[in-house]
Amino acid sequence: HLDALESEAVHIFREVAGEFERPVILFSGGKDSIVMLHLALKAFAPAPLPFALLHVDTGHNFPEVIAYRDRVVAEHSLRLHVASVQEFIDRGELRERPDGTRNPLQTVPLNEAIRRHRFDAVFGGGRRDEEKARAKERVFSLRDEFGGWDPRRQRPELWQLYNGRHAPGEHVRVFPLSNWTELDVWQYIAREKIELPAIYYAHTREVFRRNGMWLAPGDWGGPGDGETVEVRRVRYRTVGDMSCTGAVDSDAATIEQVIAEIAASRLTERGATRADDKLSEAAMEDRK
Repeated sequence: HLDALESEAVHIFREVAGEFERPVILFSGGKDSIVMLHLALKAFAPAPLPFALLHVDTGHNFPEVIAYRDRVVAEHSLRLHVASVQEFIDRGELRERPDGTRNPLQTVPLNEAIRRHRFDAVFGGGRRDEEKARAKERVFSLRDEFGGWDPRRQRPELWQLYNGRHAPGEHVRVFPLSNWTELDVWQYIAREKIELPAIYYAHTREVFRRNGMWLAPGDWGGPGDGETVEVRRVRYRTVGDMSCTGAVDSDAATIEQVIAEIAASRLTERGATRADDKLSEAAMEDRK
């Protein structure tokens, strides 16, 4: 099963390399983008990776994840572009949200970076099991000149034939992990012995409760009035902006324990731990 998923992803990377001029890989230091990078390196070994990396930095990232990102970039001699949300706020082109979360603000810096560097294919780590809007995506997902997504413009992908045709100014988002599940990702990480940031495993951390989730205190503005910081043993199922990524109570300190925990879970990782996807029934689709 993992061999088939790996083979499909490698085929997608090679297809994009042959069809597009300036692809880039979105890399946040989260587990899905880490697996995606691992697959890309495998697809072109022993040659160097022919794509650059792009990270949309909210300024509210977990320090452990940024340290991991920089270490991986140096280890593999990769090219990294960083699109900073803070720079857009400082220039007055974006405004802080009342709730402090910056995840919804990433769209403008991302689209500006795509236009400036003329990227025509953008690899993302989205999986169809994560969220309803992602379940609508094809592997090759066309975006218009404003970066917008229209599900009615999705193209059929019969027999793994991918259509990358796009007009000037448009680009294509590419999702090599579309057919993977969270459990597949973790089983592949175990098989390939891929290193992850330590926050994916159980550790003791200061957190506070907000809207049913354990959030980490930080410069982004938490905790607020009436919110009490506690020390708990937690881990993260997904990683994003500190202001909207919740931890889960867990004693899973090894990859085998994490896999067992996920196999027993009935909540998707985003449904359980991402506040920005709880803003409305169609929060992610609105951002797309």
